[in-house]
Amino acid sequence: MTTGEADGWLDALAKDRGDLDRSSTAERVADKLRTSVLDGDIKPGQQLNEKALGEALRVSRNTLREAFRLLTHERLLVHEYSKGVFVRRPEVADIVDLYAARRIIECGAVRRWPDTDDRARQAVRDAVDLGLTSREKGDWTGVGTANVKFHQALTALAGSARLDEEVKRLLAELRLAFHVMGDHEDFYRDYLPQNQSIVEHLDAGLVRQAEEALLAYLDQAEKHLVTGLRGG
Repeated sequence: MTTGEADGWLDALAKDRGDLDRSSTAERVADKLRTSVLDGDIKPGQQLNEKALGEALRVSRNTLREAFRLLTHERLLVHEYSKGVFVRRPEVADIVDLYAARRIIECGAVRRWPDTDDRARQAVRDAVDLGLTSREKGDWTGVGTANVKFHQALTALAGSARLDEEVKRLLAELRLAFHVMGDHEDFYRDYLPQNQSIVEHLDAGLVRQAEEALLAYLDQAEKHLVTGLRGG
């Protein structure tokens, strides 16, 4: 990664600093950084420069350190003594645990499809469309971001803000594992058609089949990531 590429996400955060006024809390700063992970802008192993981040967001060092603490608790960051703060690299045990949680949350949310509103359903379809558009452009990082939005939209079917926040944290941690896999096209090309299939089942009123397709998806993705992290 070139210096320009590494600093690009800092420029994006700086442009968005209008959302962070003097009353900014560490939680809001942490959310900005978490979103950068979800969008694929921050990579595992990357060191976070406290001075550069503080200047980009115009927040105090204490606020930034508290945000780092929160994200360390979420297993997105790690503090290495005398070296600094780094974006964490997930391990196999993390993947197994993350997918155990996702099966419970996402499959339960999908069962709510018949009872949710049209806006929530459309968000699921829109995420698939975004993935297809990104694929047509050859933007596989964009496909990955669309995939994250798809699973966030599935969770939102449950209508629970608490679940939405929890899945945002889970997917941010998982996005770091996706980066470790390397070639985004090689990783994501098999999953976009499965997202389409899940939506087709839901639109046809085949909720049980959609849930089964989602479970198969999650099983495959977990195995894919575990194999990759083990170097297999």
